[in-house]
Amino acid sequence: MTTQFQFPNGFLWGTATAAHQVEGNNINSDFWVMEHVPGTMFAEPSGDACDHYHRYCDDIALLVELGFNTYRFSVEWARIEPEEGCFSRASLEHYRRMLTACHEHGLTPMITFHHFTSPRWLIAAGGWESKETPAKFARYCERTTRYLGDLIGAACTINEANLGAILVNAGHMPPVGVTQQAPWWTAAARAVGVPTDQFAPFIFALSPQAVDIILTAHRRSVEAIKAAGGSFPVGITLALQDVQATAGGEARAAQLNRQINDIFLEPLHGDDFVGVQSYSRMRVGHDGPLPAEEGAELTQMGYEFYPEALEATIRNAIAVAGIPVIVTENGIGTVDDTRRIAYVERALRSVARCLSDGLDVRGYTYWSALDNFEWMLGYRPAFGLIAVDRETQQRIVKPSARWLGAIARANGF
Repeated sequence: MTTQFQFPNGFLWGTATAAHQVEGNNINSDFWVMEHVPGTMFAEPSGDACDHYHRYCDDIALLVELGFNTYRFSVEWARIEPEEGCFSRASLEHYRRMLTACHEHGLTPMITFHHFTSPRWLIAAGGWESKETPAKFARYCERTTRYLGDLIGAACTINEANLGAILVNAGHMPPVGVTQQAPWWTAAARAVGVPTDQFAPFIFALSPQAVDIILTAHRRSVEAIKAAGGSFPVGITLALQDVQATAGGEARAAQLNRQINDIFLEPLHGDDFVGVQSYSRMRVGHDGPLPAEEGAELTQMGYEFYPEALEATIRNAIAVAGIPVIVTENGIGTVDDTRRIAYVERALRSVARCLSDGLDVRGYTYWSALDNFEWMLGYRPAFGLIAVDRETQQRIVKPSARWLGAIARANGF
């Protein structure tokens, strides 16, 4: 970077993880079930993951050594409340130790209460299609806040609340009715004890009713967190899309932008912040989403290398929601670390342009701290600033980690 820019005092410079993707052996969760049924759509099981559950102290110390001041991680509902109404003091103590470690090393801990995974018992009770779920989620957030709240620096209620809308409207996943015909779906539903049409993990809760349930769960949980004494900022994270119309696609693009972005941003007035998570753009023609242009650089995830999407999504989030933004995820899956640096450099320039225009952006959190379990794709995509040897669990710092950490330490470039 040659153009100098100084970020505001107190700007959050972080990296992020999610419990299921790094902790290992999250056996009471719905994802563990789905990973292990015959014919599963998962490339491989999560297994020990990065063993972050036991290695968090060293990992936190490494993040601080690199120059970061914030760590976003999730607390796991399936560990904290393994059976309905039975809260595990041991699990709460584990997360209290993690939070304490962050403070001891000078990191601001930002937690996520729900990052895709749910307890098996919740799915057995109808999951994210059940109208009872918001109250159950709020109860979990309230109990967790009472135990941990004095150490929490900021909190996200639900990760990517609009994920279902994106998967459906962008054509990334077949209709649930098709998925329900797969043998693995039947096996997973049977494993948790529900009919196939009532099996509703978060990422497959795609109906209009599920959208309402998810947004209600967010609102109820914010109220519960505040009532439990949570004095820290609370928001939700959204996988916001930079929807760009090609010739003739203007009307469809406007419709998609509303369906996957704005209807989730509009109810957030009054929240402390919204977490913007952006990775690429969505090109739209007359009939809907289009593939990347021929010859465009693609990431390991198959979408276009287009970090400038971050600027568009920040601007839209602030315009529609009218509240501050924290970039809670932004990053790239690649084995070429020079491309990671190039991607993040352009993304940070996007943030700088927003700040120069007076927009309230309070932090940038790279996804992810570690090469981890990338859901259905297993361990192939490499998003991490830090590599993890799958056999030894050894951490290997990539050049991009030191490069970004230096910018974080200087609070500018």
